[in-house]
Amino acid sequence: MFKITKAAASAPLMRGSLELNDNNPDMLAQLSISESWVGDFSSGVIHLQERSARLHGLTVRECGLLSLMRCYDPKDRGRIVQIFEQAAARSSSFCFSTTIILPNGYRQPMFCMGESNGYEEEGNGSMIGMFIFPRIEADAGKAAVRRQ
Repeated sequence: MFKITKAAASAPLMRGSLELNDNNPDMLAQLSISESWVGDFSSGVIHLQERSARLHGLTVRECGLLSLMRCYDPKDRGRIVQIFEQAAARSSSFCFSTTIILPNGYRQPMFCMGESNGYEEEGNGSMIGMFIFPRIEADAGKAAVRRQ
């Protein structure tokens, strides 16, 4: 899944879709680990939360895009770079999914959703987003996110 679109936070929900107050954070926490992240266009630095950094195989919570993506499934990397480039060029919403593959053989599915803003204006712009790591094993015999 790869998607980028013009930012439209004010767009109404489609008929029959979930209302915003129908969110269930307890269910989300039971089924996944989710953490926010922030990217700064002026420095190119992405600021991660502790678990996200660890699940990306990083020892620090700040990194660049290429360092972040080093653990992503190689077949997805080119498309993910395109999404980030497009999001940096104009305010937009985006999402993608991939598998994190760590040197120890762990394979962790991951979803990313985010939005960019401010690049077209005089400011430097930024991105915000959310990583979601489902609590499932990607491959039999390979560990994935464990309940913490």
